[in-house]
Amino acid sequence: MADIRIQKLLADAGYCSRRKAEALISAGKVKRNGRPVKLGDKASPKDLITVDGERVYVPKKKNFRYIMLHKPRGYVTTVSDELERRCVMDLLEDVEERVYPIGRLDRNSEGLLLLTNDGNFANGIMHPSRHVTKTYRVTVRPAVTDDQLVQLSDGVDLDGRKTLPASVVVMNNEPGRVVLQITIKEGRNRQIRRMCEAVGLEVARLRRTSIGPLKLGMLKPGAYRDLTAEELRAIRNAMGKE
Repeated sequence: MADIRIQKLLADAGYCSRRKAEALISAGKVKRNGRPVKLGDKASPKDLITVDGERVYVPKKKNFRYIMLHKPRGYVTTVSDELERRCVMDLLEDVEERVYPIGRLDRNSEGLLLLTNDGNFANGIMHPSRHVTKTYRVTVRPAVTDDQLVQLSDGVDLDGRKTLPASVVVMNNEPGRVVLQITIKEGRNRQIRRMCEAVGLEVARLRRTSIGPLKLGMLKPGAYRDLTAEELRAIRNAMGKE
């Protein structure tokens, strides 16, 4: 097997995403055969790769898993947590493979979360150039004005950069409470909450219902299942891959 970039090797091993691997390498936490590596360095599965002194096992043949989880509120989207909060990995105790989350849902958000040990797959979904859509059901307070809907649709300024145009549909409108369906094509940190806050709306509840063609459906909170072959083909097509 030809040598490959170490960040890809770590992602393919299911240790973390490729972006996280690049951050670990830049921080000097990754070593090959006892020597620190830099971005762009390559290795083979025969090399001894360690992260913070922990050996990373790179199997010659990879058994990939692609999992859909209905993340409940109250769980953090991390593999482990130094504050000992409940992590989404606690819901996957029966999964033998070392999978990790693709992207995040904050602690108070819920809904569709994908996990995998396929680094290329994770990178394809998260990469900004792919513009894989994400749809959310958002309950906001108080009432929503037409001007606020236009602002959310056209884009709002976050950290000095305007968000991409979004699809915003009013699903239910009651006094002091409105349910919106918002679809975005990017995935900035806490983007939906921050977009709503930027136009003066308080988010009471936030649930992600789909990622590209993948829909949460009737999957119960805390439950998970593997993606079907048809779903994998559909999401790869959405990423622009076969």
